[in-house]
Amino acid sequence: MIATAARGVERTALRWAQIAPDVSAIGAVAADCLVKEIETWPKPGLVSHVDNGSHDDMDAGTFRRSAAAIGPYLQRLADAGALGCGMGRLRIIGLEAERAMFAATSGVNTHRGAIFGLGLLCAAAGARAGGLVDPRLPLGDVVTRLWGGSILEGPVLLHSHGSAVRRRFHAGGARIEAATGFPSVYRIGLPALRRAMSVVPHDTEAARVEACFALIASVEDTNLLHRGGLDGLRFAHDAAGHFIASGGVCVPAWRARAQSIHESFVARRLSPGGSADLLAMALFVDAHERPTSRRRMSS
Repeated sequence: MIATAARGVERTALRWAQIAPDVSAIGAVAADCLVKEIETWPKPGLVSHVDNGSHDDMDAGTFRRSAAAIGPYLQRLADAGALGCGMGRLRIIGLEAERAMFAATSGVNTHRGAIFGLGLLCAAAGARAGGLVDPRLPLGDVVTRLWGGSILEGPVLLHSHGSAVRRRFHAGGARIEAATGFPSVYRIGLPALRRAMSVVPHDTEAARVEACFALIASVEDTNLLHRGGLDGLRFAHDAAGHFIASGGVCVPAWRARAQSIHESFVARRLSPGGSADLLAMALFVDAHERPTSRRRMSS
Protein backbone atom coordinates (compact mmCIF):
# COMPACT_ATOMS: atom_id res chain seq x y z
CA MET A 1 0.00 0.00 0.00
CA ILE A 2 2.77 2.43 0.97
CA ALA A 3 4.73 1.51 -2.14
CA THR A 4 1.68 2.13 -4.33
CA ALA A 5 1.14 5.55 -2.75
CA ALA A 6 4.81 6.39 -3.23
CA ARG A 7 4.62 5.46 -6.89
CA GLY A 8 1.59 7.74 -7.23
CA VAL A 9 3.52 10.64 -5.71
CA GLU A 10 6.47 9.94 -8.02
CA ARG A 11 4.20 9.92 -11.08
CA THR A 12 2.66 13.26 -10.01
CA ALA A 13 6.11 14.76 -9.44
CA LEU A 14 7.33 13.50 -12.83
CA ARG A 15 4.28 14.87 -14.60
CA TRP A 16 4.71 18.22 -12.85
CA ALA A 17 8.39 18.41 -13.83
CA GLN A 18 7.36 17.90 -17.45
CA ILE A 19 4.67 20.61 -17.56
CA ALA A 20 5.95 23.17 -15.02
CA PRO A 21 7.93 25.33 -17.50
CA ASP A 22 4.73 26.06 -19.46
CA VAL A 23 2.69 26.70 -16.33
CA SER A 24 5.05 28.60 -14.06
CA ALA A 25 4.53 32.07 -15.59
CA ILE A 26 0.73 32.04 -15.74
CA GLY A 27 0.16 33.69 -12.37
CA ALA A 28 2.64 36.48 -13.10
CA VAL A 29 0.95 37.21 -16.44
CA ALA A 30 -2.44 37.36 -14.71
CA ALA A 31 -1.18 39.72 -11.98
CA ASP A 32 0.39 41.93 -14.66
CA CYS A 33 -3.00 42.14 -16.41
CA LEU A 34 -4.52 43.41 -13.16
CA VAL A 35 -1.82 46.08 -12.96
CA LYS A 36 -2.39 47.04 -16.60
CA GLU A 37 -6.09 47.52 -15.85
CA ILE A 38 -5.20 49.98 -13.08
CA GLU A 39 -2.75 51.77 -15.41
CA THR A 40 -5.54 52.55 -17.87
CA TRP A 41 -7.18 55.99 -17.97
CA PRO A 42 -9.78 57.34 -18.50
CA LYS A 43 -12.04 54.47 -17.40
CA PRO A 44 -15.49 55.80 -16.47
CA GLY A 45 -15.89 55.91 -12.70
CA LEU A 46 -13.07 53.46 -12.06
CA VAL A 47 -9.86 53.72 -10.05
CA SER A 48 -6.71 54.30 -12.09
CA HIS A 49 -3.16 55.59 -11.70
CA VAL A 50 -4.56 59.08 -12.35
CA ASP A 51 -7.45 59.31 -9.88
CA ASN A 52 -9.79 57.32 -7.62
CA GLY A 53 -12.86 57.53 -9.84
CA SER A 54 -16.07 57.07 -7.86
CA HIS A 55 -14.30 55.55 -4.85
CA ASP A 56 -13.32 57.06 -1.52
CA ASP A 57 -11.94 53.90 0.07
CA MET A 58 -9.34 52.78 -2.49
CA ASP A 59 -6.72 54.09 -4.88
CA ALA A 60 -4.19 52.73 -7.35
CA GLY A 61 -1.86 51.74 -4.52
CA THR A 62 -4.61 49.65 -2.95
CA PHE A 63 -5.08 47.78 -6.22
CA ARG A 64 -1.36 47.26 -6.73
CA ARG A 65 -0.99 45.79 -3.25
CA SER A 66 -3.96 43.57 -3.93
CA ALA A 67 -2.57 42.34 -7.27
CA ALA A 68 0.76 41.52 -5.63
CA ALA A 69 -0.97 39.65 -2.80
CA ILE A 70 -3.18 37.49 -5.00
CA GLY A 71 -0.57 36.81 -7.71
CA PRO A 72 0.79 33.68 -5.97
CA TYR A 73 -2.75 32.32 -5.62
CA LEU A 74 -3.45 32.89 -9.30
CA GLN A 75 -0.35 30.78 -9.92
CA ARG A 76 -1.64 28.12 -7.55
CA LEU A 77 -4.88 28.05 -9.53
CA ALA A 78 -2.87 27.51 -12.71
CA ASP A 79 -0.93 24.71 -11.01
CA ALA A 80 -4.18 23.12 -9.83
CA GLY A 81 -5.60 23.29 -13.34
CA ALA A 82 -2.50 21.63 -14.74
CA LEU A 83 -2.92 18.76 -12.29
CA GLY A 84 -6.59 18.25 -13.18
CA CYS A 85 -8.08 19.49 -9.90
CA GLY A 86 -11.82 19.92 -9.60
CA MET A 87 -13.84 22.98 -8.69
CA GLY A 88 -13.70 22.17 -4.98
CA ARG A 89 -9.95 22.65 -4.90
CA LEU A 90 -10.16 25.80 -7.03
CA ARG A 91 -12.69 27.28 -4.59
CA ILE A 92 -10.40 26.64 -1.64
CA ILE A 93 -7.52 28.46 -3.37
CA GLY A 94 -9.88 31.29 -4.36
CA LEU A 95 -10.99 31.78 -0.75
CA GLU A 96 -7.35 31.85 0.35
CA ALA A 97 -6.72 34.51 -2.31
CA GLU A 98 -9.62 36.58 -0.97
CA ARG A 99 -8.16 36.45 2.53
CA ALA A 100 -4.79 37.58 1.18
CA MET A 101 -6.50 40.41 -0.71
CA PHE A 102 -8.36 41.66 2.37
CA ALA A 103 -5.17 41.47 4.45
CA ALA A 104 -3.29 43.54 1.87
CA THR A 105 -6.04 46.16 1.49
CA SER A 106 -7.19 46.48 5.13
CA GLY A 107 -10.53 44.90 4.29
CA VAL A 108 -11.28 46.60 0.96
CA ASN A 109 -12.74 44.44 -1.82
CA THR A 110 -10.55 45.28 -4.79
CA HIS A 111 -10.38 42.04 -6.76
CA ARG A 112 -13.00 39.51 -5.58
CA GLY A 113 -14.53 39.37 -9.07
CA ALA A 114 -11.14 39.06 -10.70
CA ILE A 115 -10.08 36.27 -8.33
CA PHE A 116 -13.12 34.33 -9.52
CA GLY A 117 -13.05 35.04 -13.26
CA LEU A 118 -9.34 35.54 -13.89
CA GLY A 119 -8.60 32.69 -11.49
CA LEU A 120 -10.70 30.30 -13.56
CA LEU A 121 -8.92 31.43 -16.73
CA CYS A 122 -5.57 30.79 -14.99
CA ALA A 123 -6.74 27.28 -14.10
CA ALA A 124 -7.83 26.79 -17.71
CA ALA A 125 -4.45 27.99 -18.97
CA GLY A 126 -2.81 25.51 -16.60
CA ALA A 127 -5.04 22.66 -17.83
CA ARG A 128 -4.20 23.51 -21.41
CA ALA A 129 -0.46 23.73 -20.72
CA GLY A 130 -0.67 20.45 -18.82
CA GLY A 131 -2.09 18.66 -21.85
CA LEU A 132 -5.49 17.97 -20.28
CA VAL A 133 -7.37 19.58 -23.16
CA ASP A 134 -6.80 20.39 -26.82
CA PRO A 135 -4.20 23.21 -26.86
CA ARG A 136 -6.22 24.97 -29.57
CA LEU A 137 -9.29 25.22 -27.35
CA PRO A 138 -10.03 28.80 -26.18
CA LEU A 139 -9.59 29.28 -22.45
CA GLY A 140 -13.23 30.17 -22.00
CA ASP A 141 -14.28 26.88 -23.57
CA VAL A 142 -11.85 25.06 -21.28
CA VAL A 143 -13.57 26.62 -18.25
CA THR A 144 -16.98 25.54 -19.53
CA ARG A 145 -15.85 22.02 -20.37
CA LEU A 146 -14.00 21.31 -17.12
CA TRP A 147 -15.92 23.28 -14.50
CA GLY A 148 -19.07 24.79 -16.05
CA GLY A 149 -21.57 22.61 -14.21
CA SER A 150 -19.77 22.96 -10.89
CA ILE A 151 -19.69 26.74 -11.23
CA LEU A 152 -23.49 26.91 -11.50
CA GLU A 153 -24.02 24.41 -8.69
CA GLY A 154 -21.61 26.07 -6.26
CA PRO A 155 -22.41 28.07 -3.12
CA VAL A 156 -23.70 31.64 -3.43
CA LEU A 157 -22.40 34.56 -1.34
CA LEU A 158 -25.75 35.66 0.11
CA HIS A 159 -24.49 38.95 1.53
CA SER A 160 -22.44 40.18 -1.43
CA HIS A 161 -23.56 43.19 -3.50
CA GLY A 162 -23.55 41.03 -6.62
CA SER A 163 -25.87 38.43 -5.12
CA ALA A 164 -28.28 41.07 -3.86
CA VAL A 165 -28.39 42.75 -7.27
CA ARG A 166 -28.92 39.44 -9.07
CA ARG A 167 -31.89 38.67 -6.84
CA ARG A 168 -33.39 42.13 -7.23
CA PHE A 169 -32.87 42.67 -10.97
CA HIS A 170 -32.60 39.02 -12.13
CA ALA A 171 -29.18 39.82 -13.59
CA GLY A 172 -26.90 37.01 -14.75
CA GLY A 173 -23.67 38.00 -13.03
CA ALA A 174 -20.21 36.50 -12.91
CA ARG A 175 -21.24 32.86 -12.44
CA ILE A 176 -23.28 32.75 -15.65
CA GLU A 177 -20.48 34.58 -17.46
CA ALA A 178 -17.89 32.03 -16.33
CA ALA A 179 -20.02 28.93 -16.82
CA THR A 180 -20.80 29.93 -20.42
CA GLY A 181 -17.15 30.53 -21.33
CA PHE A 182 -16.86 34.30 -20.75
CA PRO A 183 -18.84 35.51 -23.78
CA SER A 184 -18.35 39.15 -22.77
CA VAL A 185 -14.59 38.66 -23.01
CA TYR A 186 -14.63 36.83 -26.32
CA ARG A 187 -17.44 38.71 -28.08
CA ILE A 188 -16.93 42.24 -26.74
CA GLY A 189 -13.72 42.98 -24.83
CA LEU A 190 -11.22 41.00 -26.87
CA PRO A 191 -12.49 42.10 -30.33
CA ALA A 192 -12.51 45.76 -29.21
CA LEU A 193 -9.00 45.44 -27.79
CA ARG A 194 -7.65 43.91 -30.99
CA ARG A 195 -9.47 46.35 -33.29
CA ALA A 196 -7.93 49.27 -31.45
CA MET A 197 -4.50 47.61 -31.41
CA SER A 198 -4.63 47.36 -35.20
CA VAL A 199 -5.43 51.09 -35.56
CA VAL A 200 -3.25 52.50 -32.75
CA PRO A 201 -0.56 49.81 -32.40
CA HIS A 202 1.83 52.06 -30.48
CA ASP A 203 -0.71 53.12 -27.83
CA THR A 204 -1.59 50.07 -25.78
CA GLU A 205 -3.33 52.18 -23.13
CA ALA A 206 -5.71 53.52 -25.78
CA ALA A 207 -6.55 49.96 -26.83
CA ARG A 208 -7.35 49.10 -23.21
CA VAL A 209 -9.60 52.16 -22.95
CA GLU A 210 -11.46 51.06 -26.08
CA ALA A 211 -12.02 47.58 -24.68
CA CYS A 212 -13.20 49.00 -21.35
CA PHE A 213 -15.74 51.32 -22.99
CA ALA A 214 -16.98 48.51 -25.25
CA LEU A 215 -17.57 46.32 -22.20
CA ILE A 216 -19.34 49.07 -20.25
CA ALA A 217 -21.59 49.71 -23.26
CA SER A 218 -22.82 46.11 -23.35
CA VAL A 219 -22.35 44.27 -20.07
CA GLU A 220 -25.12 43.94 -17.46
CA ASP A 221 -22.68 45.08 -14.77
CA THR A 222 -23.95 44.22 -11.29
CA ASN A 223 -21.68 46.89 -9.79
CA LEU A 224 -23.52 49.53 -11.82
CA LEU A 225 -26.88 48.07 -10.83
CA HIS A 226 -25.83 48.14 -7.17
CA ARG A 227 -24.78 51.78 -7.27
CA GLY A 228 -27.25 53.25 -9.76
CA GLY A 229 -30.07 50.79 -10.36
CA LEU A 230 -31.52 50.35 -13.84
CA ASP A 231 -31.22 54.09 -14.55
CA GLY A 232 -27.51 54.00 -13.75
CA LEU A 233 -27.00 50.97 -15.96
CA ARG A 234 -28.86 52.60 -18.86
CA PHE A 235 -26.86 55.82 -18.46
CA ALA A 236 -23.60 53.85 -18.52
CA HIS A 237 -24.65 51.84 -21.59
CA ASP A 238 -25.70 54.98 -23.47
CA ALA A 239 -22.62 57.05 -22.60
CA ALA A 240 -20.09 54.32 -23.35
CA GLY A 241 -22.00 53.15 -26.43
CA HIS A 242 -21.99 56.67 -27.88
CA PHE A 243 -18.24 56.91 -27.32
CA ILE A 244 -17.66 53.66 -29.25
CA ALA A 245 -20.16 54.53 -32.00
CA SER A 246 -18.44 57.90 -32.49
CA GLY A 247 -15.12 56.25 -33.28
CA GLY A 248 -13.75 55.51 -29.82
CA VAL A 249 -10.01 55.93 -29.50
CA CYS A 250 -9.55 55.91 -33.26
CA VAL A 251 -10.59 59.56 -33.73
CA PRO A 252 -8.86 62.81 -32.69
CA ALA A 253 -9.45 64.22 -29.21
CA TRP A 254 -10.77 60.88 -27.97
CA ARG A 255 -9.10 61.25 -24.60
CA ALA A 256 -10.93 64.49 -23.77
CA ARG A 257 -14.24 62.84 -24.66
CA ALA A 258 -13.41 59.79 -22.56
CA GLN A 259 -12.40 62.00 -19.63
CA SER A 260 -15.70 63.88 -19.84
CA ILE A 261 -17.63 60.60 -19.65
CA HIS A 262 -15.43 59.48 -16.76
CA GLU A 263 -16.29 62.66 -14.87
CA SER A 264 -20.01 62.16 -15.52
CA PHE A 265 -19.77 58.69 -13.95
CA VAL A 266 -17.94 60.11 -10.94
CA ALA A 267 -20.63 62.77 -10.50
CA ARG A 268 -23.22 59.97 -10.36
CA ARG A 269 -21.01 57.73 -8.18
CA LEU A 270 -21.17 54.98 -10.82
CA SER A 271 -18.39 52.38 -10.98
CA PRO A 272 -18.50 49.53 -13.52
CA GLY A 273 -16.23 47.22 -11.55
CA GLY A 274 -17.43 44.13 -13.40
CA SER A 275 -16.26 45.63 -16.68
CA ALA A 276 -12.87 46.39 -15.12
CA ASP A 277 -12.51 42.72 -14.17
CA LEU A 278 -13.52 41.67 -17.69
CA LEU A 279 -10.91 44.05 -19.13
CA ALA A 280 -8.18 42.29 -17.12
CA MET A 281 -9.54 38.93 -18.33
CA ALA A 282 -9.52 40.12 -21.95
CA LEU A 283 -5.87 41.16 -21.56
CA PHE A 284 -5.05 37.73 -20.11
CA VAL A 285 -6.83 35.87 -22.91
CA ASP A 286 -5.12 38.06 -25.50
CA ALA A 287 -1.73 37.26 -23.98
CA HIS A 288 -2.44 33.52 -24.27
CA GLU A 289 -4.33 33.40 -27.56
CA ARG A 290 -3.00 36.22 -29.72
CA PRO A 291 -1.39 35.37 -33.08
CA THR A 292 2.26 34.31 -32.78
CA SER A 293 3.57 37.25 -34.84
CA ARG A 294 1.89 39.81 -32.58
CA ARG A 295 3.05 37.96 -29.47
CA ARG A 296 6.64 38.44 -30.64
CA MET A 297 6.02 42.14 -31.32
CA SER A 298 4.53 42.69 -27.84
CA SER A 299 7.12 40.74 -25.85
